[in-house]
Amino acid sequence: MQQIFLFLYRLRALLLFLALELLAVGIIFTHNSPQGAVFFNSSNKLVGNLLSVKNNFVSYFSLYTANQALAEKNAELLNKLDRVSPVLDSANLSIDSVLAKNFEFWSARVINNSIHLNQNYITLNKGTKDGIEEGMGVFNELGVVGRVKGTSNNFSSVISLLNTNLLISSKIKETEVFGSIKWDGLKSNEAKLLYVPRHVQIEPGQEIVTSGYNAVFPEGIMIGKVKSVNPGSETNYLDISVSLSVDFSKLNFIYLVKNDSREELDSLGIEMETAGP
Repeated sequence: MQQIFLFLYRLRALLLFLALELLAVGIIFTHNSPQGAVFFNSSNKLVGNLLSVKNNFVSYFSLYTANQALAEKNAELLNKLDRVSPVLDSANLSIDSVLAKNFEFWSARVINNSIHLNQNYITLNKGTKDGIEEGMGVFNELGVVGRVKGTSNNFSSVISLLNTNLLISSKIKETEVFGSIKWDGLKSNEAKLLYVPRHVQIEPGQEIVTSGYNAVFPEGIMIGKVKSVNPGSETNYLDISVSLSVDFSKLNFIYLVKNDSREELDSLGIEMETAGP
């Protein structure tokens, strides 16, 4: 403590000078309007910038909470939409309970993801305690992501669309031609549309969506767009490349969908999607 006092005593002249300078500046700004206005505006700008930086900093770290709440709200709205918009057949008659597809929706966050393997998987931060079950479809606002492969109490493992063991029942939106989407293990933004006969006319840019011919995804969820069409060299099917709508390198929040009639449909042998071990 004595050393501090000695240090301050040595600087007594400088400290006195600074105090008198601050006093003089204060008197000038207080009793002179032009200088006072300049000081007021400058200090307001400085404080405003500091508050703006603080607000941006706080907002950045609260963004996750906001996004999570938004995802949960969207899942709730999807559930409400499904209840007020029952699926109808082509004759505008309510279909029976076996064929009616009543879907429920959940939201979750991606906590692990791979895109460079032949069999890629995604890990979610929700599990059986949150109502997540094996076989649920997974998608986001851009399109199909994959399908739940396994669950624990707090987490879920998803077989990614970027997995050579997964088939997604799909169709060309403009023509209603059916096929299956399968990743060929090459580019993370492309897949193949399989089992489309060579006589079918397909144009680049046409949209590929889920077919609804399964117990996993509702009809019409985006998968991608036709990139190129070539005659199949060894089969009776076209070689169709599809640009995927989902950027798998930027997955964050996703939605899960459950078909309440899935067990009933599975028992009838209607399930068309398969996933390897």
